[in-house]
Amino acid sequence: MKAAVIHGPGLIKCDTVDDPIIKEANDIILKVTSTAICGSDLHMYSGGIPQARPMVMGHEFMGIVEEVGQHITNLKIGDRVVVPFPISCGSCYFCQHDLPTACEHSNPEHYGPEGGILTDKGGALFGYSDLYGGYDGGQAQYVRVPYAHFGPRKVPDNLTDEQVLFLTDIFPTGYTGVMWGELKGGETVAIFGAGPVGSMSVKSAILHNAKKVIVVDTQQYRLDQIKNLTGCDTILWEEGQDVIDQIRDMTDGRGADLCIDAVGFEPDRNLIDRAKAVINFEKGSIKVLEACMSAVRRGGIVSVLGVYPVNYDNFKLGQIFDKGITIKAGQCNVHAIIDELLGHVQSGRVQLDDIITHRLSLEDVSKGYEIFDKKQDGCVKVVLDPWKASGL
Repeated sequence: MKAAVIHGPGLIKCDTVDDPIIKEANDIILKVTSTAICGSDLHMYSGGIPQARPMVMGHEFMGIVEEVGQHITNLKIGDRVVVPFPISCGSCYFCQHDLPTACEHSNPEHYGPEGGILTDKGGALFGYSDLYGGYDGGQAQYVRVPYAHFGPRKVPDNLTDEQVLFLTDIFPTGYTGVMWGELKGGETVAIFGAGPVGSMSVKSAILHNAKKVIVVDTQQYRLDQIKNLTGCDTILWEEGQDVIDQIRDMTDGRGADLCIDAVGFEPDRNLIDRAKAVINFEKGSIKVLEACMSAVRRGGIVSVLGVYPVNYDNFKLGQIFDKGITIKAGQCNVHAIIDELLGHVQSGRVQLDDIITHRLSLEDVSKGYEIFDKKQDGCVKVVLDPWKASGL
């Protein structure tokens, strides 16, 4: 089969690899009909999340059940399903408490209570390094889906792939960031990052009846797109421009009720930021998280959706304490909310596919990663068709 395989930082190719096979009784084999490149994939592409051996990428995918393990009774061959990005057993303590990203069984070689990039990890993820289980991902024509009695959700026939594909990750993730904000209606939400997750955070804030949604990004074209789609307010983050003061000016001097970091540890950085990271033996920067902590009002909430894989020096604990900030962070527990979110899509309360800017064949995956990473050609979201011939 054809699959997007990472061979090192900056090198992802469409290779021919062996078809996946059933290994456990609760497995299924899925024929992938649609898959996407996620911002988190770029952390592997950059080398920020290490991966020594080649592996198939991708954790946003859906398709048609091709084969089922002997213990699978909830699905049959021919069913069309969408698959949450965490790999979770459904039976351990954390899965039973709606925390499937902390699954105790799916990542046995690297699982543990401590947490951290090179220490104990949580549960496994599709196509996201050996540290997170080493499972091949869904940027491929076929994929093995473990614990298929718990994860995949059947898709109604009247919905297209693109209408539901983002239930795999970015919509639940954006929704979680807003859900953590405990909105009652009428609040101001400031979202840092106008990429796919940031865009879904905007849509989710609107679903939660936020009064004002402010989006901050370094790319004007991304701000223009999300403003055109949702009517939100936007701020361009430029060197020498005080974004925090602008947010305070828009909120009677207080700051936003909820700030969402939808960027993570690899924001756009200048040479000084990069040199500081080298001196401190850090990966990337926490400049966006620091901006969120400044922009949020006293007693407000900061939701951290962007990835932060290591520890950082000079973390502003004193600011958190003095302002009484609540910080909530982590991977989205998709299984716990995907059914609710599918209902929002079915009812028409939210549209997900309008953020797609590029539709490419799987054979063109190298180009897809390049334009997404470098923010070229107005790229916000790339969807890949595993069965389409190259159009380049």
